[in-house]
Amino acid sequence: MAAALTDIAGSSDVVDRGFVTYSNEAKQKMLGVPAATLKRHGAVSAETAAAMAKGALKNSRADLAVAITGIAGPGGGSKEKPVGLVYFAAVKRGGRHIAGVRRYGKIGRDGVRARSVAEALTLLELLAKT
Repeated sequence: MAAALTDIAGSSDVVDRGFVTYSNEAKQKMLGVPAATLKRHGAVSAETAAAMAKGALKNSRADLAVAITGIAGPGGGSKEKPVGLVYFAAVKRGGRHIAGVRRYGKIGRDGVRARSVAEALTLLELLAKT
């Protein structure tokens, strides 16, 4: 996601920072995701995505934030949370938020990541227009 945003010349005028929080510990420490949320719903969940997005907004000067959490594969999936499952949340300072979930299936790690970035950018665009 950060690469997609910062590949654009002049992006430093609008991009404040990014958080890569792969581990649960990082999600808690950097974004303030409650341990109870991670324990109850897991790292790959709508609840965690929402907490991540809110935490990113709280810990930055940004007006918009987006979070992505999922299972890109090829391993790591389960029956309940298969490879290709990705949750999204985007928030705007002032409270507006959008959430989503996609089930991309086994399209390969690069495919899941590319489609996830495209979806996250779409959510940011929708929020920016409202």
